[in-house]
Amino acid sequence: MDVIDDLNHWMMTEGRCANDPIKVVSHFCVTLNDAGVPLWRVNIGQRFANPLLIAWGLVWTPDGTESYDVTHARMLTDSYVGSAFEYILKNQRPLHKSLRGLDPEKDHVSYLEFAAAGGTDYYATLLDYGDRSQHGCTFATQSTNGFSPKHLEMIEAAKPGLASAMEPVTMRKSTKSLLRTYLGDGPSEAVWNGSIQRGERKTLEAVVLFSDLRGFTALTDGYGESEVFDALDCYFDVVVQSVEEMGGDVLKFMGDGILSIFPIQVTADRPHQCTQAALAARRVLVGLAALNDKRTKASKPPLDIGIGINVGQVSYGNIGSPGRLDFTVLGSAVNVASRIEVLTKSIGHRVLATKAIAETSPDLFKACGSHEVRGIAHSIDLFNLTEPDP
Repeated sequence: MDVIDDLNHWMMTEGRCANDPIKVVSHFCVTLNDAGVPLWRVNIGQRFANPLLIAWGLVWTPDGTESYDVTHARMLTDSYVGSAFEYILKNQRPLHKSLRGLDPEKDHVSYLEFAAAGGTDYYATLLDYGDRSQHGCTFATQSTNGFSPKHLEMIEAAKPGLASAMEPVTMRKSTKSLLRTYLGDGPSEAVWNGSIQRGERKTLEAVVLFSDLRGFTALTDGYGESEVFDALDCYFDVVVQSVEEMGGDVLKFMGDGILSIFPIQVTADRPHQCTQAALAARRVLVGLAALNDKRTKASKPPLDIGIGINVGQVSYGNIGSPGRLDFTVLGSAVNVASRIEVLTKSIGHRVLATKAIAETSPDLFKACGSHEVRGIAHSIDLFNLTEPDP
């Protein structure tokens, strides 16, 4: 099998260094096809070490290669339960199944769909990586004769090369995804690119949006743990989605507080980023209203929020001990955003902003007087965000 030897060599050299999973999978499938393995559809599934996504993968057909993601929730649905992927991981052996004469009452829906599309035969097998993780790949054909023992032998013989090329891609993708999940887009990129030394930081201008859940102490005292965590998750969903949709970056969850920033790369972007933060706050209020409608119907207490928005210079980087670092943003602009959020309850408006924010979007804000802010020697003018119509 010289062609398989050549394929494995390519995968272990050029493919391994390509950092391009589409190129790797496409080359793998086209080479096998040209060698006589009648491939019609190939799915290379890769497991993630991530609390939000459990897997990702690529689907190859003669028309092209596309990638996909799999959430943890999907693993509990019929799309996974009873599938070939579940079978090979559970039984630790390949699966070879004819797609002819299927039983709609017993066979998994994926087999039925492949058969309806002209599939005749199906093969699923495991990829083993150096960290002892296991990943799955499936092969389907439309050939009248299906897969022969020789075809399956060629697929198995080519797996070491495929694993060699895909493992570093999967490890990098998994690490970057994990960093983004816990640090957000900007910090994760900085850490990935090498900004990992203690005390290493950069200074930039940014809009800071600090949000806090009102009545959190009463919620924790009056309700069970599951109810509290459910409320927090729903609140976090509303804020994170709103901030990210408007181009911001969520940096931290601090109990029931959320710190987000809208970086200003050049001075000309300042008005735009201030407006984006204000619009994100509006989206939070709209999302919270929809969430509270659902909570009321479920006989759950409504949630309320306070938001402070400010703009200024911040320091962005690593702090901590030699053995434990935290990537965060610090500075007076952050402190002011946090402290004017505290004033939302006493002033009577859920979103307060400084003059520097309000003057960029005068149609979104109304003046609400000059107020003392803890830690600032003089009073500052504050503006409340006009709330959207219910």
